[in-house]
Amino acid sequence: MQGTSMRVLATLLVSGWLVGCGSGGGSSSGAAATDAAAAAAAAAAAAAAGADLGPASDPPATKAAAARFLSQGSFGPSATAIDGLMSSGYSRWVDQQLAKPAGTPHLDYFAARTAELDEGETPNESWVYESFWRTAITAEDQLRHRVAFALSQIFVISLADDTVNDHPRGVAGYLDMLGRNAFGNFRTLLEDVSLHPMMGIYLTHLRNQKGDLAVGRVPDENYAREVMQLFSIGLYELNLDGTLKLDARNEPIDTYKIEDVVGLARVFTGFSWAGPDSSNARFFGTISISDRDILPMRGYPNFHEPGTKTFLGTTVTASTPEASLKAALDRLFAHPNVGPFIGRQLIQKLVTSNPSPAYVARVATVFNDNGQGVRGDLKAVVRAIMLDAEARDDAAAGGAAAGKVREPVLRVAAWLRAFDAKSTTGRFLVGVTDDPVGNIGQTPMRAPSVFNFFRPGYVPPNTAIAQAKLVSPEMQSTQETSVAGWLNTMRNVVPNGFGNNPPNDPKRDVQPDYTDELAIADNAAALVDRVALLTTADRMPAAVRQQITAAVASINVAISNPTNLEAARKNRVHLAVFLAVASPEFIVQK
Repeated sequence: MQGTSMRVLATLLVSGWLVGCGSGGGSSSGAAATDAAAAAAAAAAAAAAGADLGPASDPPATKAAAARFLSQGSFGPSATAIDGLMSSGYSRWVDQQLAKPAGTPHLDYFAARTAELDEGETPNESWVYESFWRTAITAEDQLRHRVAFALSQIFVISLADDTVNDHPRGVAGYLDMLGRNAFGNFRTLLEDVSLHPMMGIYLTHLRNQKGDLAVGRVPDENYAREVMQLFSIGLYELNLDGTLKLDARNEPIDTYKIEDVVGLARVFTGFSWAGPDSSNARFFGTISISDRDILPMRGYPNFHEPGTKTFLGTTVTASTPEASLKAALDRLFAHPNVGPFIGRQLIQKLVTSNPSPAYVARVATVFNDNGQGVRGDLKAVVRAIMLDAEARDDAAAGGAAAGKVREPVLRVAAWLRAFDAKSTTGRFLVGVTDDPVGNIGQTPMRAPSVFNFFRPGYVPPNTAIAQAKLVSPEMQSTQETSVAGWLNTMRNVVPNGFGNNPPNDPKRDVQPDYTDELAIADNAAALVDRVALLTTADRMPAAVRQQITAAVASINVAISNPTNLEAARKNRVHLAVFLAVASPEFIVQK
């Protein structure tokens, strides 16, 4: 690849990825921002017409359409997955995925790794990342795990928090809990999140005590605030389609006030570690059971706020922690904001950053009633998101406002799945990948705050995206260093593999399998076509495709020496893949 470095740079410059991807002036939002300005009017028209789009095509009309669908509903397409979807069709694929039981739990991976520990060793956070990548790359229940990953970025806990980091097994259990609830009911999910000890640690309502004026203590308000702001109803009253309700002054209407936070905080008192009794020692954690980091917190009446708790126009009179919690979560669950607030975020995580109001309304309607009188059925919600006409219309996907920037974790997963990556140890030895210069700049379950890696309403300032009145959440974690870091990292890992080196092994643990690509490497055009399908859902423009093909073809394969010929073919494949994963058509998932 060294001999083609100038061509690589030229190709990237022409394709627009290195031009204007920073966080500064008007060109800083990259290709997505540039396109957004040029097609804002067309995007608005497409969004307005969302309700009138025809039914989703089933099966996919092309392999490119199948690859695009799999980019939304899984951690990325592979040739095998594309062929399977072409046979099954969209609806059947979704139904099959919804029916699949949860695969190997993350906790099972922890148990297996624990059994192998030497004396004095303890579990560590790397096991969470290893289990995550193993699941993302190899699990058959891809839709469940893609939704669970989306939920982990809404109901955030983070191993970047030192106290959470002390309980990596608890984080694995939290991921399993999200996976179990991904196709369950939102009300159950909200309760399981609220009672999970890792959330209790992260948002400080584990060991939250009733007020005591004598010592100046009041209930901790942290979780009470975030369960409303981030996990259920949001900051402002919403219409069914996710647009803001406005008051007589044309201002947004707050969903809650400080008094509501204070009242709800009284509900989240008296909860602490699981155990067979409600003794003070167990509440404070001086006695414990082995599974307390994965079992739901229990109520401790002695530490629960007595009397009434008033919030959101509701008064809870229950005196026990459990009864108070049930009444409070029932109230939040019944709020009309939940459907559009959660539905829009799931659409953003899976399909597009800027869904039309009509798309949001259709999904929120399903949240409110799955057709059988059930509210909060996430299985029905996910099905509605994936099969909605706006998600499946391939022509509309070409609009500048369609799609989303693919965050680094999803980019790497897509690359590894596209080329059937395997772990040489079976463990997927990937550790912290936070470094935006020397690595991909993101680690699953290590968000910098409860607000995730990026906010759902983030607008890059001074960009064409802002001018078009669009949002681009993932651009919040994109800057000059991360753009350069992505290119440098992928130039390294595409030929050498991803993750850490196993003991006494010079090769990285996670190795892509380029066997099928090497078989056609002598034909530069065929090679680039195959790579473009697997990585960009065949959206690579003809001019860029021609440039990449020319760069690949410049590597001579008319060589008689077998060793040199093998090296040349590998260089062709590595270059084709690298240029594809550096392209805007890969970075932006449509």
